[in-house]
Amino acid sequence: MSLESQSPDPTHLAPESFACEVQPEREATRVLALGSLDVATAPVLDAQLRELHDAGFKRLIVDLSGLGFMDSTGLRLLLKWDAGGRGDGYSIEVVPGPPAVQRVFELTGTSDMLSFTRSP
Repeated sequence: MSLESQSPDPTHLAPESFACEVQPEREATRVLALGSLDVATAPVLDAQLRELHDAGFKRLIVDLSGLGFMDSTGLRLLLKWDAGGRGDGYSIEVVPGPPAVQRVFELTGTSDMLSFTRSP
């Protein structure tokens, strides 16, 4: 997966599809998650975050605004990366997703466990 990967327009993704769009910014690298983040697709986001981390990026922003669905696998992935960052000197920030995605955080009581930020 390339650091400069291009993804299709999210309105043309099938519900079970998933893509990551990497958007370099001045002080961070944003990963826009598009489609559905679930047990079948979480490894794609995990691999993209791993590639960026291994390349030396220290501030990663995971943007959930392009998701239509996220299950507990996506939640566990974000919590894993957040915990890893605290122990390894990098930070993970999360741009909130639509209400259906944010509901996962609310139902599990994990809304306060991640660093949520606003989209620019």
